[in-house]
Amino acid sequence: MTRRGCAVLATSKSAALRVLDEPSFVLHHYDWSESSRILEVFTRHQGRVALVAKGAKRPTSSLRAVLLPLQPVLLCYGGDAEIRTLKSAEWAGGHVMPRGEALLSGYYLNELLLRLLARDDPHPALFDTYLQTVKILASGLDNTIAPLLRAFELLLLRDIGFLPDLSVQTLTLQAVQAEVSYALFAEGGLRAIDEGVALKGSYWLQLHAALQAESALTALLRCCAEWPPELRGALQTQLRNLLHYHCGVSSLRTRQVMMELLNL
Repeated sequence: MTRRGCAVLATSKSAALRVLDEPSFVLHHYDWSESSRILEVFTRHQGRVALVAKGAKRPTSSLRAVLLPLQPVLLCYGGDAEIRTLKSAEWAGGHVMPRGEALLSGYYLNELLLRLLARDDPHPALFDTYLQTVKILASGLDNTIAPLLRAFELLLLRDIGFLPDLSVQTLTLQAVQAEVSYALFAEGGLRAIDEGVALKGSYWLQLHAALQAESALTALLRCCAEWPPELRGALQTQLRNLLHYHCGVSSLRTRQVMMELLNL
């Protein structure tokens, strides 16, 4: 068994689960004691996991410079309780920390994952999408942020089973027609409407085709970037309503912070 990747060792029923060199991202952390922190991490093979990082708050701790949000890390941890114990952490390298609007957008992605992913439910394809998304945010191309967020939201909703087939009406299974207007509803899926915020069927079919591409994030990013602002705004409104419904909130905290900063 190789050490790199996700090596899970269990020698007996009494032996604690041990995970070695697991590709991960820190989504959130909060204080646990005077010297330790609880981490919510997104791992490639184990899903969302809660860890206690003992001594991480100490000025001399080597973990302080490693356990940062939006930075890829390799984690070793063990235990079979709800909150496992972090043994070590190593920066995996690859990109710098996003800044400005990109940084806030990264925090927004983290909030979505915290609210929508159940603990210990692996989503390796979504992890790879998140890694690619964060790399693009760190590249400093501000004009790609809005299309990139829409692309990630679509892939997140698809991966957790909340995005309907965009080529058919959900309730009737009738094929989407290019010139008919359709909207996404949390409890009704995609359906034709005569008024309200909607997109022509041709645009839903573009998104459907992009979702089937081998590199779906790239295809969706290109698709959304080519749309005029009013269409991207309409898509954002519909995805936001769908995400808020499944998150169980009327507004996400990071989105409120972003809007307040923009107003300033």
